[in-house]
This record gives sequence, structure tokens and C-alpha cells, in this order.
Amino acid sequence: MTYPPPSDGWSDPAWSAQQPDPTLPASGPPISAAPVGKDPYAPADPYAGAPGIPAQAAPVDPYAAAAAYPQPGYPQPVGYAGYGGYQPPPPQNGLAIASMIVSIIGAIGLCGYGLGGYIGLIGAILGHVARRQIRERGEGGAGFATAGIVVGWISTVIAVLATIAMVVFFVWLANQESTTGYGTSY
Repeated sequence: MTYPPPSDGWSDPAWSAQQPDPTLPASGPPISAAPVGKDPYAPADPYAGAPGIPAQAAPVDPYAAAAAYPQPGYPQPVGYAGYGGYQPPPPQNGLAIASMIVSIIGAIGLCGYGLGGYIGLIGAILGHVARRQIRERGEGGAGFATAGIVVGWISTVIAVLATIAMVVFFVWLANQESTTGYGTSY
């Protein structure tokens, strides 16, 4: 399809390329209007043929660099930098997670007069067992196990100190003389 030239008198040098060829039948435009090897949708070079101005460089193929990479379907080397695909992390040790959860419950149990902190002892023991299993099996979860050990031992120490404080308080309370008069015989 051709368009008429603009009416303001301006002429486009590329306009002559849009004029129909009188040697072709009037049924339609030629099948291939662009020369072989040239992109028919590329914009026309407005400086083509002008004296002293070099022609534009050929466009760079953005897909040419992709040929340097391994193509899918071919065997790829394993262990080389960047190759080998995604390596899944090792599985988490269940005892490590249980150690952390039980130790946190023991720390929360400190609110009950400090005696609930003894549950932290179980969490600390589970953490030690989990760390040994992680070393032997190569599993993940060392951070969970360490957190369980630390929180478990801290809550256990606080529970022991709370127990000692309560025993001392009740022994002191039992040795006090009564000043109210209750419990004395006359």
C-alpha cells in the first residue's frame, strides 16, 4: 500500500522506494520489496549517499553471544564455575528444631515462679544430641541446635537460682517468731 506525498511540498528521499513499479502487474505490491539480507522494518538511513558522511554501521545481532553458552539438551559439566545447576541445601535435623522449641518453652516457663525453666534442661540435652548428629550426618540446623543449647542452659540456671531463692525464703519465713499472737498457747 502506498501513501500520497505530503501536500506541504516536503519530499522524502525514501518516498521513491514506496512508489509502485510500473513493470509489475497492478494486482498488488511485490512479494519482497527489501533486498536480500536487509531488515525490511529497519528505518531508512537518511544520510545514505550524502557526500562526506559514512554509512551507518550494520546492526549488532543481540542473539549472537548466546551461541557461546551451552545449549539445553547437551550434557553440561558439573562442578565448574557457574555450571551444575542449583544444589539443594542439606535436610534440617529434627532434634535441632525440637531443641530450640523446648528451650523456648522452658524460658517462657520461667514466668511460673521460675520453676518452669527446668524444661530448658531437656532442650539443652536435645541440642547437644542434635549437634552430634549434624556432625555425623552432614545435616543442617546447627544454628537451631546452638540456640536450643544456649537458651536451655540459661533457663535451667535461672530455674535453679529461683529454686534456691524460694527455699531460702521459706526457711527464713519458718524461723521468724510470730508477732501476731496466732499459734501461741496461753
